[in-house]
Amino acid sequence: MTKPRHALAVVLLGLVLVGCAGRKPRPASGPSSGPATATRGTALPAETSRPQSERYHKNQDGGPDGPPVDVSKIPEPVPKSEPRSRYGNRESYSVLGRTYRLMPDSRGYVERGIASWYGNKFHGYMTSSFEPYDMYAFSAAHKTLPLPSFARVTNLENGKSVVVRVNDRGPFHENRLIDLSYAAAVRIGVWPKGTGLVEVRAIDPERPDALPPTQLASAGSARPSAPGGATVGAAPPPAVASAAGAKPRIYLQLGAFGDRANAERTVANAKRAGLDRLDIQSIAVDGRTVHRVRIGPLADVDAADAMTARVEGLGLGAPRVAIER
Repeated sequence: MTKPRHALAVVLLGLVLVGCAGRKPRPASGPSSGPATATRGTALPAETSRPQSERYHKNQDGGPDGPPVDVSKIPEPVPKSEPRSRYGNRESYSVLGRTYRLMPDSRGYVERGIASWYGNKFHGYMTSSFEPYDMYAFSAAHKTLPLPSFARVTNLENGKSVVVRVNDRGPFHENRLIDLSYAAAVRIGVWPKGTGLVEVRAIDPERPDALPPTQLASAGSARPSAPGGATVGAAPPPAVASAAGAKPRIYLQLGAFGDRANAERTVANAKRAGLDRLDIQSIAVDGRTVHRVRIGPLADVDAADAMTARVEGLGLGAPRVAIER
């Protein structure tokens, strides 16, 4: 499977949290009745000074060590209003040379992208919100949503969905939108494949059944500028279609421009650099026309990852994933 780069692998470097630490994980032998808890009064050994290879009890991530777990018997979290976590909610933070800005509010957030998952390697270790990670709870890591938040994650390839409680930061692997717990990944069919095309739609605890108004995807996260100075962005996707609808398609977006001439110059520059399968999609966003320069559709996640590396290597900036049906 494609291994996610989990938040803790970077957060414990001291780039995101103050005083974040790790602890020895409990055995990953089966589901718990609730989130894992740290022993009161027990000092948590600092992990930030240890090499990455020595930070965790396991070297490789994976599912349960024992028999498979029936995730259908695990209850989904009930969205409720919770105070912001003391940890993991800085207004901005930097990881691997990129700066991310926290969303002031999760209401109205909806975005499509690639999901990954993490499991027993991190089971029992502290998340960015300083809660022990429980691979058998329906939880997730996200780069910019407030901690904690609630969201419905839908697999665009099969229509399955699950409510998750977002209590961790990440994933910081290129092109990944959300890191699902093992249980959540199994519930919607992302495990054991490794990745999946998903929609993440925030849930307002005050109106859990209401479809939130969409907003510009990733409005709260910092993105590199596209060629010509436009911010790389995407229009908000419509509500998820049924599983019987068209197969989702993956594109890489090089930029979004108010002036079509800038979009055409970006296409010309990309073609001179040797790229093909480029197009300009003009759409209406908040009453104005936005011209998006895209590459694709691409065959799968691996192809998107390879093309991302190629685009960045050509000095054309960091493209973002766009999923359409």
